[in-house]
Amino acid sequence: MNEPNKHLGSSATEGLELLHRYNCGPVKFSGDENALYERHLTFDQVVPYSSAPPRDKFEAIAHSIRDVLSQRWLKTGQTYQERNAKRVYYLSLEFLMGRALANNVTNLMLDPIWGHFCRKHGINPLEIVEQEPDAGLGNGGLGRLAACFLDSMATMAIPGMGCGLRYEYGIFKQTIRDGWQCEQPDHWLARPDPWEVARPEEKVEVQLNCSFGFRDGALHVIRDQPSTLIGIPYDRPVIGYGGKTINTLRLWAAATPRYFDFQRFSSGDFVGALAETLTAETLTRVLYPDDSTSQGRSLRFLQQFFLVACTLADAIRRFRAAGNDWSALPDKVAMQLNDTHPTLAVAELMHILVDDAKLGWDDAWDLTRRTLAYTNHTLLPEALEKWPLPWFEVLLPRRLEIIYEINRRFLDEVRAKHPGDDARLARMSIIEEGVPKKVRMAHLAIVGSHSTNGVAAIHTELLKKTVVPDFAALFPERFNNKTNGVTQRRFLLLANPPLARAITEAIGDGWITDLSQLARLKPFADDRNFRAAVHQAKREAKVRFADWLKSATGQVVDPDTIFDTQIKRIHEYKRQFLNALHIVVLYQRLLKNPKLDVPPRTFFFGGKAAPAYHLAKLVIKFINNLGGTVDGDPAMRGRLRVVFVPDYCVSVAERLIPASDVSEQISTAGYEASGTSNMKFMMNGALTIGTRDGATIEMAEAAGEENFFLFGLTAQEVADSRGWYNPRWHYDHDPETRAALDLISGNHFSRYEPGVFVPITDTLLGHGDYYLHLADLKSYSEAHARLGKLYADEEGWTRKAILNIAASGKFSSDRTIAEYAKEIWQAEPCPIDYGAGS
Repeated sequence: MNEPNKHLGSSATEGLELLHRYNCGPVKFSGDENALYERHLTFDQVVPYSSAPPRDKFEAIAHSIRDVLSQRWLKTGQTYQERNAKRVYYLSLEFLMGRALANNVTNLMLDPIWGHFCRKHGINPLEIVEQEPDAGLGNGGLGRLAACFLDSMATMAIPGMGCGLRYEYGIFKQTIRDGWQCEQPDHWLARPDPWEVARPEEKVEVQLNCSFGFRDGALHVIRDQPSTLIGIPYDRPVIGYGGKTINTLRLWAAATPRYFDFQRFSSGDFVGALAETLTAETLTRVLYPDDSTSQGRSLRFLQQFFLVACTLADAIRRFRAAGNDWSALPDKVAMQLNDTHPTLAVAELMHILVDDAKLGWDDAWDLTRRTLAYTNHTLLPEALEKWPLPWFEVLLPRRLEIIYEINRRFLDEVRAKHPGDDARLARMSIIEEGVPKKVRMAHLAIVGSHSTNGVAAIHTELLKKTVVPDFAALFPERFNNKTNGVTQRRFLLLANPPLARAITEAIGDGWITDLSQLARLKPFADDRNFRAAVHQAKREAKVRFADWLKSATGQVVDPDTIFDTQIKRIHEYKRQFLNALHIVVLYQRLLKNPKLDVPPRTFFFGGKAAPAYHLAKLVIKFINNLGGTVDGDPAMRGRLRVVFVPDYCVSVAERLIPASDVSEQISTAGYEASGTSNMKFMMNGALTIGTRDGATIEMAEAAGEENFFLFGLTAQEVADSRGWYNPRWHYDHDPETRAALDLISGNHFSRYEPGVFVPITDTLLGHGDYYLHLADLKSYSEAHARLGKLYADEEGWTRKAILNIAASGKFSSDRTIAEYAKEIWQAEPCPIDYGAGS
C-alpha cells in the first residue's frame, strides 16, 4: 500500500461513519485498551503494545480488519442462503491472490481509518504490509486470472466461491546464485494466516481405492485396500469494492481420520504409524510437484481429484440443504473448470448423481453437462493433460468405469454422424490408445460440459481450427470466447495511486467499478495539464520502484532511462531469449559506435522457470550473465542496463508495472492464449511492443495499431512456415544476427563457464528454432528503433500512453465476468440489503 487514496477522503468523521457502516457499533478500531487493535495485540499476540514487533502488529491489524468485515461476510452468506441464489463455483488449482491487507483496506474503503491509524501510532504502512507473505499459490497468469475473477464477482454481487487447495508451500521462492535460478521452499504458513477461518465442522470425506504405506523410506501404494482422506476447508474473505458483498475463497487441506496408528506406534513402527498422516500432508504440501517424475505426476493427479471431490461434495451438500430437487441443479449451481485440472468433476458429478442420488444415466448426464463449463487456457499440446489408465484403475476404478461409459456413448454419437470414419473416432475418443492408455482430459471436459471457452479472440479461433476442430464441428454451439480481463482495483487504484488520482480528478471515480469510463480520457490526450499529470505519475512510480529495488536487492537503476519490462513465466514460446538477443544487438551497436544516438534503456526481466525445465533455467542464467557483462562495461554505463528481478510475484508486479514505460509481449504468434500482464501494463500507461498474439491483438484494435509497436510473423505465417523455415538463413544473411550469436558462442558472456550456453545456440541453429526467434529478430529490432525515436518526444509518448489508458476499459475482469455470468452461468447478481445508509 503506497498511501491512502485521496479521493476517498481522510477525516476522522468519515472514519467513524465507515465503522458505523460495518456495524461495529461503539467498538473503536484503535485508541484505547478495548479497541480492536489493542485487544488483538494484548489477547491474541500477547505482546505489550509499546514494544510489539512488526509481524505482531500486522496480525493484530489484519484481525481487526477481519472483525470489521465479519458481520458483512456472514450477512452475504445468509442472504445467498435465504434467497436460494444460484451459486458459481470457480474450480482452480491455482489462486495467486497477492497480499490481502492493502487490497482489503482499499475494497472496504477504509483508507481514511488506515491513514489516520498509521499516523496516530507512528506506523510505517509499508513495513506492516511487508510482513504479509505473498503466497505463491499459483504459477502465473492462470492463478492471477482466478484471483481477478473472484474480485470482480464480489464487486458485482455475483454469488461466487473460489475453490482451490491450501498448499502448505507455494510454487517456490526463487533466488539467483551465480546467475542460476535456485528454488527454496515458500513456507507461507510458517506464521498463522490472520485472514483464514478453519471450518472443520464442514469437512468432507474422500474415498480412494487404495491406501499407502512405507517401504525403504518412501511411500508406496497398497492396492485394493480402500482408505479415506479428510478435506478440511479454510475460508478467506473476498471483498467486493465498497464492502457490501464479501464472498469466499475456500481452500481445502488434506488430513486423515486418525493422526497415527496407535497400535503400530506402540509396537515400535514409529514411521509406519504415520503413513496415513504423511500421505495426507503430502497431498496439499506443495503446489505443482516436479512433474518430471512419475511420482510427481501421480501426486498432481491425486491433487486434482481431491480438489474436485471436496468441492463437489461441499456444493451438493449446500444445494440439497436448501431443499432443492436434483432436477434444479443447473438452475442453482454453475461450476467453471479453470483449465483441464478440475476435469475429473465430470466423472465425479456423474458418480454422485448415478451412484448416490440413484438418478438414471440420461438424467444424470443432462444435469452434469448443464452444470459444468470449461475454460481452455492453452494451445500447447503438451499442456492438454492426459492421465494413465493404470492410475485410475488403482485409485479411482469407479470413476474410470464412468469415463468408459461416457466415451462409449459419445463415440456412438460420433459414429452415427460419421459412419465408417475410424480416424475421426480415434482422434475424438476420450481414451487415447497406447501403452499405457490415457484419459484425454480436455476431451472429457468438452464432452462433459455445455460450454468451452477460449480466453482471447485469436485463441478461441485457433482452438476451434487447430487444437480440437472435430469437437468444434460437432458442438459448434458450445464454443465461445471470453477475452480475459484484470481487476483495476488492485492493479491501478491500489498499485498506482498517483495515476489513479489523476484519472479521478479528470473524470471522477466511476471507473473504479466501470472501467469503460476510461474512454472519457481520450480527449485529455491533447490536454497539456493532464499529460503533465500522467508523466509525473509515471516518474513517481519509477522513482518508487528504483528505491524499492535498491533496498530489496541492492541493484541500482536510473529512473531517467526507459524502463522496458518483460515479466512472465520463463518459457521458450514467451521468448525471453528474443528480448535478450536484441539486447546483445544493442550492446554490439554501442560497442561499435559509442556516440550512437539512442535513448538509455533499462531492461527488466522477471519470472520463474519450472524446476525441471532446464532450457528455461539456462535462459535465466544467460540474462543474468548478460546483465553482469553489460554492467561491468564502462562504455555501457548510463546507456544500457539489464536487471533480472528475482522471485517475481504479485507484490513485485504491483511495483514494477506502474513504473514501466514499455511492455514486452513478444510470444511466438499463435502460442499465447491471452496474457493478462499486457492489460495491466496498458491501463498503467505503458506502451506495448508485441506480436499479433493473444489479447494483444484486441488491445491494439481498441487503442489503434498506430499506438502500439507491433512486429513479427502472424499466427498464420508461423503455421505456414513450418515446412520450410531454416534459421540458418537468418544467420547467414543478417550480419547483426550472426554477430550476436557468435558473441554468445564465443563465450563473451560466459568467460568463466565456456560452453555453458551451447544448448541455447543449438536450439536456435541446430534444432530448427521452433519458436522462430531468428525469424522475428530483425522486425523486433526495427520496432524497438521506432519506440526509441518516439520516447525522445516526451509529449508524443505521453499522448500515446493516455490513449492506451483510455482504450483499456474493455480489459477489466468486470467485463469478462459479466459475460461469463450472462452467457455461460446464467447467474444473476444478488445484492446484499443493509438498509438505509449502507
